[in-house]
Amino acid sequence: MSDFQREAMEYDVVIVGAGPAGLSAAIRLKQLDADLQVVVLEKGSEVGAHILSGAVLDPCGLDALMPDWKEKGAPITVPVREDRFYMLGEAGSLRIPNFPMPPLMNNHGNYIVSMGNVCRWMAEQAEEMGV
Repeated sequence: MSDFQREAMEYDVVIVGAGPAGLSAAIRLKQLDADLQVVVLEKGSEVGAHILSGAVLDPCGLDALMPDWKEKGAPITVPVREDRFYMLGEAGSLRIPNFPMPPLMNNHGNYIVSMGNVCRWMAEQAEEMGV
């Protein structure tokens, strides 16, 4: 074989996947130590390309990670206004009252988001920190 030179880049931390967990990890690591060399590898053509779009987001994790996410322009602007539950069957649907539902099914205080947009925004925040 002929000798060839491979390009190499040195990092302290390599995170695979630019989803919400990977980007959160990268941001938190840079918050803890700004001198860490952190890289996020993403298989998609862009961040958010492989993320399921619609979601209901509980902002408590984001509050802990970046308390100023609203001021930074996060694409998290549509609050949940109402919960409705239905039992679906061959004859149609039947609405179930909210009171017997477990507490985790109460989405008040949460937001309706596009996780692809949230991930793209988180990637911008991470890049600003040097990720």
